[in-house]
Amino acid sequence: MNNIEEIEQVLEDTEVRQKNKMLEGAFWSTIADFTSRLLGLIYIIPWYSWMGKNGDNANALFSMGYTIYAIFLQISTAGMNLGIAKEVAKYNTLGDENQSYRIVRQMLIFMTGAGLIFAGGMYIVSPALAAMSGGGQDLVPVLRSLAPAVFIFPSMSVIRGFFQGNNYVKPNALSQLAEQLIRVIWMLVTAFLIMKLGSGNYPEAVTQGTFAAFVGMIASYAVLIYFLYKTGALSKIISPGPGKLEISSKDLLVSTVTQAIPFVILGSATQIFKLLDQFTFSNVMTRIGNYTLNEVQVFFSYFSANPDKLNAILLSIVISLSGISVPLLTENYVKGDMKSAARLVGDNIILGAAFIIPSIAGITILAQPLYTFFYRVPSRLALNSFVLAVMLTIVISLFGMLTPNLQALRHSRFALKYFGITVLLKLILQFPAIYFFESYGPNIASGLAYGFGATIYLIKLQEITHFNVATILRRLSGILTLTIIMAVVTAVMFLLLKLFIVPNTKLKSLIIIVLAGGTGFATYFYLIMKSKMIDILLGDKGVSLRRRFKIN
Repeated sequence: MNNIEEIEQVLEDTEVRQKNKMLEGAFWSTIADFTSRLLGLIYIIPWYSWMGKNGDNANALFSMGYTIYAIFLQISTAGMNLGIAKEVAKYNTLGDENQSYRIVRQMLIFMTGAGLIFAGGMYIVSPALAAMSGGGQDLVPVLRSLAPAVFIFPSMSVIRGFFQGNNYVKPNALSQLAEQLIRVIWMLVTAFLIMKLGSGNYPEAVTQGTFAAFVGMIASYAVLIYFLYKTGALSKIISPGPGKLEISSKDLLVSTVTQAIPFVILGSATQIFKLLDQFTFSNVMTRIGNYTLNEVQVFFSYFSANPDKLNAILLSIVISLSGISVPLLTENYVKGDMKSAARLVGDNIILGAAFIIPSIAGITILAQPLYTFFYRVPSRLALNSFVLAVMLTIVISLFGMLTPNLQALRHSRFALKYFGITVLLKLILQFPAIYFFESYGPNIASGLAYGFGATIYLIKLQEITHFNVATILRRLSGILTLTIIMAVVTAVMFLLLKLFIVPNTKLKSLIIIVLAGGTGFATYFYLIMKSKMIDILLGDKGVSLRRRFKIN
């Protein structure tokens, strides 16, 4: 009897430890993602304004360049950060840390070479990619300015994977903040010098804005190296001791790359969908309607480039939350502890839902002042496209959350198979959707395809871990109820403010966003504490937070 109680206590301690690790990682990752993405969102206000009448075209050009750049990053890194994280977590669990250092050293050498190859390839094929995207010759220098960042990023991803595999998220978070801060500063300074003091050539300003990615990465790399040195890991990576298992360098390389390949494909889901939109939209629209290439670029900015600035914040936070649990799920798989795995998967879904559902509801309600604040007073097409893109984030984030969980549980082949079917479904739907719905078409096709993929993934995860569906549905119901109350409060506040303030300028829009959005946020925050939902989401930290605000 005592043995049974001891075993139960060990399992309970394991679950508490893992949840605390996940929450600690979630804190640093969320802060970094939110702050860096917020910087990336705020910069668009002056940057877009300085582009003048070409604001939408400049943003479309920037987005087209970054979509292709993101694909090259994914391919050149081969999903190395999560792949390394899995391998480091596995060998640490087996008590063979030296093997982890050996993997990192070998991968640093290999990925530096990979970065050089892919950066050169991107530079060479830029004219062809620009033509396929409908960006014209203006897109060529934009793409080539991103090649240096493609060179440096692969080796940096190895170091980030090392820290993630050790559940030490702080270095990655701070490096991400440094990267975004320096990048934004470079973008704004060069845009002002070119558009206000210089030639006024907006493609040149866009090119400097994309080159800022390389400048930011230099700062990020410096932060990571500092933490390697501070923790003593740098010397161990340079000269690791012998591992317990006799594995050759070649075997280490093949094993890690093999584990990482599924991550590059599945991790590129959002970018692949965007690339499909980029390669198909301009070609179809110029054939079915009497539209110029310039007009099509503006339409592209409406449904893709402009909403992406805001959607990126939502997606990055939700997906980063799921990424944190990957090493923990791998640890559970190695130990055969599927009960803890099921609990982690359930916590992951609820934590993501508690953030994404109310966020999308609030953004949808305040779409008009938000669009006006960041860009300009929207046309009906621009506003409707923006709202549709924001709502689509629900299924994209669910798909993005579930994918790394399946991979961590060694079901990458299944995930790859149904991702392929999801992409095929997107392709089948894409052309008729654009033909019938024009600018709304790409997002309609994406929503249906992502919805199918997320459903299949969710069913498979339940089959693997047997997570408690009833518990998750009950908690989701609670989140939806609180979101509806928050949405009503936000909408009423918005309508009342519109009686006195018309959101037709950036200042007026900001006032409405702060007052109506702030009221909605305060309402939701109070409700999750009053209902004690925050205890479920944050554990002991949630209880402490309630006590601090004296809400029982």
